[in-house]
Amino acid sequence: MVEKVTHSICVGGPIAIHTVDGVIRRIRPIIFDETAPPGWVIKARGREYTPYRKATTTLIALTEKNRAYAYDRIRYPMIRADFVETPDGQNRNTENRGKSGYRRATWDEALELVAREIERVQTTYGKESVTAITGSHHSWGLLGYKLSAFARFFRMLGYTQIMDNPDSWEGFTWGAPHTYGYYWRLGGSETFDLLEDALQNVETMIMWSHDPDTTRGGYAANESTMWRRWLDDMGVQFIYIDPFNNFSAVKQADKWLAPRPGTDAALCEGIAYVWLTEGTYDKEYIARHAHRFDEWADYILGKGVDRTPKTPKWCEAETGIPAADIKALARRWASTRTMGGSGLRGGFGGVCRTANGTEFARLMVQLFAMQGMGKPGQNIWTGTTGAPMDYNFWFGGYSDPLAQIANQPIADRTAVNCVTQKLYRPNLPDAILDGHYEWHGEGFCGGGIDLEFTEHVYPEPGCSKVHLFYRYGGTFMGTMLDTNKWVRMYKSPELEFVVNQDIHFHGEARFADVILPACTNLERYDIGEFCNSGNGGYQSHSQTGCNWQIVVFQDKAIEPLWESRSDYWIFSQLAAKLGWGEEYTEGRSELDWCKRFWEKSDLCDRISWEDFIKKGYYVAGVPADWERHYGFRWFAEGYPCDTPNHKPCQEEGKLGTFTGKFEFVSESLLHWAPHDETRTPIATYKYSWEGHHSLKARKYPFHLISPHPRFDYHTQHNSSTPWLWEIPENRRYINGNPYLIARIHPQKAAEKGIKDGDLVLLFNERGSVVCVARVTYRVEENTIHAYGSSGIYNPVAPGETAMDIGGCVNLLTPGKLIGSMVPGMAPNSTLMDICKYEGPLPAGQCFEYKLDAVALAADPESATCKEIIEGHGFESIQAKVREEYLKKGAAAR
Repeated sequence: MVEKVTHSICVGGPIAIHTVDGVIRRIRPIIFDETAPPGWVIKARGREYTPYRKATTTLIALTEKNRAYAYDRIRYPMIRADFVETPDGQNRNTENRGKSGYRRATWDEALELVAREIERVQTTYGKESVTAITGSHHSWGLLGYKLSAFARFFRMLGYTQIMDNPDSWEGFTWGAPHTYGYYWRLGGSETFDLLEDALQNVETMIMWSHDPDTTRGGYAANESTMWRRWLDDMGVQFIYIDPFNNFSAVKQADKWLAPRPGTDAALCEGIAYVWLTEGTYDKEYIARHAHRFDEWADYILGKGVDRTPKTPKWCEAETGIPAADIKALARRWASTRTMGGSGLRGGFGGVCRTANGTEFARLMVQLFAMQGMGKPGQNIWTGTTGAPMDYNFWFGGYSDPLAQIANQPIADRTAVNCVTQKLYRPNLPDAILDGHYEWHGEGFCGGGIDLEFTEHVYPEPGCSKVHLFYRYGGTFMGTMLDTNKWVRMYKSPELEFVVNQDIHFHGEARFADVILPACTNLERYDIGEFCNSGNGGYQSHSQTGCNWQIVVFQDKAIEPLWESRSDYWIFSQLAAKLGWGEEYTEGRSELDWCKRFWEKSDLCDRISWEDFIKKGYYVAGVPADWERHYGFRWFAEGYPCDTPNHKPCQEEGKLGTFTGKFEFVSESLLHWAPHDETRTPIATYKYSWEGHHSLKARKYPFHLISPHPRFDYHTQHNSSTPWLWEIPENRRYINGNPYLIARIHPQKAAEKGIKDGDLVLLFNERGSVVCVARVTYRVEENTIHAYGSSGIYNPVAPGETAMDIGGCVNLLTPGKLIGSMVPGMAPNSTLMDICKYEGPLPAGQCFEYKLDAVALAADPESATCKEIIEGHGFESIQAKVREEYLKKGAAAR
């Protein structure tokens, strides 16, 4: 018996993998040995605080064994059964995508077909006729991530890039920079050393549209949960503002305020009114650091163009929060040292994904400015980042240009895309179906605020439309907007060929002509630093959300299961078929590239390659006498920026706005977009185009909010890990299908004749989804709460825009973006209705729609399949999955 322990990172934390004779037996967190450095120590209020000597993980990280052996793994290359390879790309039965079966193919056959189609399409139409995109956080590691292996291949090929949108913090990306700069951090503020500042000084925490134990936990492994417990123990008061009494609030909130969705900007204005009329804001700070404050104050006081004072009573009518509570919130905030914000790093909450998200972001920043942002205990900080860190140690994150195999110095030759034409992810279906699309912005606009106003047109003059789509990782059915449009897009003959490369048979894979099976992190080599997103247009120093800085050698725990292969192997083989394989790989194996990352980073000065791969990880300690540079203190106290922000505009102690100050009237918007009705120069509360003031509310009276999921990360885990379905607040398993939980207020449930546990239909003109009702006072009475990003997309009529029983509530969200010059998603501005579902109950559809293609290709009685089924502790629902799988396999034979 051969026992082995290897290490890896997944979304959710660094893990140790125990294998016996090549079979994974256990996943656990990494516990440091005696060679790891001591943890940092923060002294505050007569106590000392230090982290545990281990890395933490979330529940989704502990499902990695289940994901590797999942029932819905893509086991073999597959080709759509009724796909016809015509020489002109026409008459390929594209209308059957989504409902056709598949036949098993060899790797050589599948890759030859993909290579032939790439060459045919680009020869016929031009380089730009191929497009491709990845899912968000498909897997972890510098080699296998989307900005390395994927990006290198398609840049060398030449293709129409589909730009990502910042789907976690839309409002802050497009709004906050126009008040205080920080476009290079995509609107989020700096949080350096703010954990210590908070522990020593803060008295009140404002958790606005923020569920840290859910959203931050998924990315940073709940490392910061203990920090908020420490603040609790000190007596710090936590105020949660959210239409849903979320899973952090229900444990921690001293006060919960539930605004009607989309009205948070009005609440900001109501708070400001109290401060202005009672004189409880920092007048000296505003006099030094604010630009055109008096004009904004006049607007709040009713002296502006609308002549409406933003009184607490006015605010109550909009938000539904009693005026007395609004006054109490404003007075508590003004009379105590207060930190807070919206979501992770201050700007990632679901409120930013509403039609008024940009205005809320600007107003929230202005509120913190009014109370002296940057002074001790007064800052945008939400208890999720800002731990001590060794800033002199650089390894490189996945978005860092210096840490991608597409670029030097990692590669000998930089891969440069020869195509300038672009598409935009949220409205890709509109571009394909309409043949034309125009928009503003660059997606991630970290390179300059002016990039927000870049004009794009598809197709570019003289360019072809796209005709080949290469889809890689995850499913947009659960994460993008009005996702029935994606169904119609995939069935369009405009897309002559579709490839899907993924680990699991997600709903979107079903629409491909060729499916290529990728392996999991546990079946390949890679290297990466926990929680390090890098500095390349994301938000720098995200590792400060963790207690420890950890670089992991992601060893291969097991060989790739079935015929799955690593993403790097797949792209290498495809590059070879196209005639430039050696140019793509530069003669390096996966291990060679991992070593290259090691030697090009500071890691090679800390630990030898041999010791690193033997140990499996490296922990970078924090010097006991680390030099403090509290975020934003430099600005509050008027000296040059001393935090590691890397932006020259702050060297003189100025912000990254036109004036170098907080702009209460935005000069950048006056310069670039003076007539933009969505982002007016003065940030104002505006009615949502799908809100309680719209005529549509008469037909669809409920607001749907669909935050990032608690039991998944985007769409990567829930569909492939059935035991997650047994969590009562996640799903409920009825008649062979795991229905998503939808939360409704008891008063509204009674009006609709709905009881707890009933099947309910959520619907509007865009689609319908069956869920299970959770009747609870934890949700605002006009709101339906159901987590977004469903990894299960299961229409009762596969391949059609039919009723979904997988919980894919994104079908209901509007495809409209925040504004004509604000290309942000607003899924939390969705109106819908709900009723008790009394139609026919589909039986086991979840397994049928996923397994039919796999069953046609697999042999359930093979030694490999029996070993997987019998030897890996499948329990409970997994046993039911096994039974269904075997039945389908027998029927196929």
